[in-house]
Amino acid sequence: MAESLTLPCCFAIPSVTVAPVMTAPLVSLSASLKLPELKGSNITVSVPTLALRSATSSSRLIHRVGRLVCESQGTALEYGSSRQSYKWHRVLLKVSGEALAGDNTQNIDPKVTMSIAREVASVTQLGIEVAIVVGGGNIFRGASWAGCSGLDRSSADYIGMLATVMNAIFLQATMESIGIPTRVQTAFRMSEVAEPYIRRRAIRHLEKGRVVIFAAGTGNPFFTTDTAAALRCAEINAEVLLKATNVDGVYDDNPQRNQNARLLDTLSYQDVTSRELTVMDMTAVTLCQENNIPVVVFNLAKPGNISRAIRGERVGTVIGGKCDSAAVRG
Repeated sequence: MAESLTLPCCFAIPSVTVAPVMTAPLVSLSASLKLPELKGSNITVSVPTLALRSATSSSRLIHRVGRLVCESQGTALEYGSSRQSYKWHRVLLKVSGEALAGDNTQNIDPKVTMSIAREVASVTQLGIEVAIVVGGGNIFRGASWAGCSGLDRSSADYIGMLATVMNAIFLQATMESIGIPTRVQTAFRMSEVAEPYIRRRAIRHLEKGRVVIFAAGTGNPFFTTDTAAALRCAEINAEVLLKATNVDGVYDDNPQRNQNARLLDTLSYQDVTSRELTVMDMTAVTLCQENNIPVVVFNLAKPGNISRAIRGERVGTVIGGKCDSAAVRG
């Protein structure tokens, strides 16, 4: 008996080697986008631009660079791709609001958002899943305004959350202008402009190859967008938190005050807390430590850094995690 699944396009696969997975029946690929059950030895099918995703709720598709497994009623598929295998398969990119301002002549620099969009596009085409958390410091920073004209900290933080939504909508528009399917999800409901944050929906968007931008922080005052990035990273099971900043990484001293400050290649979570390094707030560091999430801090302004960091190449400073620092550094 033969069983087939119809799978519409989603991920481009240049060359596919089909092999049995565990005890599941062997499945093949064909240009008609059907997966008939086969028996026998391994076969190789060349498909120039075939793409796959689950077509029914009863089928589940798991995509990773160099590996694709489709599970439906005991049917499974595994392929080996000739493409390079990358260190990370699902990443969360934290972009600070200050970085979006560029040279600070305006709140948002379109050249910066376009640069981010193009580099994210270059890695999503490789099958790497990318989520983004944006800050709002280029427009409004709640902690700085608290106490001004009677503005309490909670109200100031909520205004700051609204600023992150503005940045997210701008970044979404830039990405979609170059053909990247993008969704914005907010921590509190703003249904006219964005989806509410729903963990399962966010993960599904990522599996379909869409970029998801998380806005409005955690939805609660007194928490930074760094903490929101660490929280969302843990929730969506991202493998690394990439923190894009205006400096090359973490230094042993303030490089603006000390010209001899040394850029650190690697740090432990304990180093960050004990030395009171201000790269992230302590709540975010603790969340990353408890969930064993490595953090890569790098310079957003240098061309190519985003795509290099997402691919796991040597860039910036690596904090914590069980990851082999030598492997991460390329």
